[in-house]
Amino acid sequence: MSVNPNQEGVAGSVRPGAKPAIPSRALEWLWQHLSTVSHPQILDCGSVRQATVDALLGRGSKVYLADLLTPVRRAEAALWDRSGKHPVFLLDELLKQLPDIPPASLSAVFCWHLLDLIPRESLPALVARFCSMLGPGGMLYGFLREPYLAQGVEAAWWLETLTALGNTGEGREPFPYAVLTNREMERLLPSGSVKTFLTRSGRREILAVK
Repeated sequence: MSVNPNQEGVAGSVRPGAKPAIPSRALEWLWQHLSTVSHPQILDCGSVRQATVDALLGRGSKVYLADLLTPVRRAEAALWDRSGKHPVFLLDELLKQLPDIPPASLSAVFCWHLLDLIPRESLPALVARFCSMLGPGGMLYGFLREPYLAQGVEAAWWLETLTALGNTGEGREPFPYAVLTNREMERLLPSGSVKTFLTRSGRREILAVK
């Protein structure tokens, strides 16, 4: 699904239990980096939030929406092949939910906690797919949890403004995989260029630059 700058956003924004907006140094850097781009094209891989759509449309963005997080959080049956001894994650099934996006056209991808919730063996292909959609200088934005943040899979995050985050607070469900380190993140990228911004929430905001 895509939303153009001259369209209204997605209706039905409900933010139960939302906390005060959190300023983001990573987002400040992102928008400064994109300051010369008149109409950035953005893919949001989180659950659809009206505040996110409004903030991006207000910046003149073309917005692509594809909720990859929800089916992964729910471990939906269609995403797993359990016929063998060990379950196999079907990344291609997840990526079928992406809209038709021209190669090398995006300015940014917002993946939120997706990289923390995907099996390690599927991450290279996932990051490669995102990178194929990003144009030169495009950025992958998201979170990586710190080792002491063991829970919070179901916590939702979104843009309250271009440079501030909304969230529903901490969750109780444990993260399924080991922490992804900054060095491991760098190895997933052709450029190896990753900026990390520490927060007080047990998360690292990351900006991977193509």
